[in-house]
Amino acid sequence: MGIYANPELLNWFTTEYPKHCKRKLDMGKSCIRFKKMDDIPYELIGELVQKMTPEQWIELYEANVKR
Repeated sequence: MGIYANPELLNWFTTEYPKHCKRKLDMGKSCIRFKKMDDIPYELIGELVQKMTPEQWIELYEANVKR
């Protein structure tokens, strides 16, 4: 999940999340957890997935992996 590898993206998401959802952000181990389907902020998740392409994630991963 590229959100952890990109501090700007993580900061954006954690700042935007409270604007879209009433519940506290429950995130970790490369996942975002929701207690109820009605709590999922689909618009925000849609924005998030558009902010990093698979190619960008692979590039970021390969740049940070220890060889």
